[in-house]
Amino acid sequence: MKYRAIIFDLDGVICHTDKYHYQAWKAVADKLGIYFDEAINNRLRGVSRMESFEIILERYEGTMSEEEKVRYAAEKNEIYKELLKNMTPGDLSPEVKDTLDALRLAGAKLAIGSSSKNARFILERLGLDGYFDAISDGNNITNSKPDPEVFVKAASFVGEKPEDCLVVEDAKAGLEAAIAGKMDCAAIGDAVKCGLADYNLETFADLKKVAE
Repeated sequence: MKYRAIIFDLDGVICHTDKYHYQAWKAVADKLGIYFDEAINNRLRGVSRMESFEIILERYEGTMSEEEKVRYAAEKNEIYKELLKNMTPGDLSPEVKDTLDALRLAGAKLAIGSSSKNARFILERLGLDGYFDAISDGNNITNSKPDPEVFVKAASFVGEKPEDCLVVEDAKAGLEAAIAGKMDCAAIGDAVKCGLADYNLETFADLKKVAE
């Protein structure tokens, strides 16, 4: 294997929960009388919950205390978690699972590097509880992407040097984080357009060719 470990962003890479994020943020935005659409929602990819709320508040005409911001962000998360209960192992595509299994069989360590504080719950809903060798997420980091902390910690958790790890991302902020952490990166989805990645994937299964 070209890489000893592969670190995956979760949302947009392993699974897709954009619609649930959108519905939850839309509920909060509507409550506050803030315009919110899917284009704005796309700006929130790979960004922490509080930083996401700051982006939404760009269109807010009033003022809001830090305490209120925390309360509304927490309200969004409760709505989001309730929506996540709709997820099942059926939401994990066979292509993703087959590719993960092939990478593991070839000897690669597999880790999650996600800004989400709900990563473990999502993995459980997908039937991947305990599947990954390590999980670095919003619960163990201080700085969100594009800071490399989440990926650096993931590499540390699996006992590998950054230069021996490949990061798989669907967001520009995630690619920037990987580069800042001195890791090679593969882009999938919208991240391909950024032109920052070492590899651009047309499909998740392309990872097998990249990593071999």
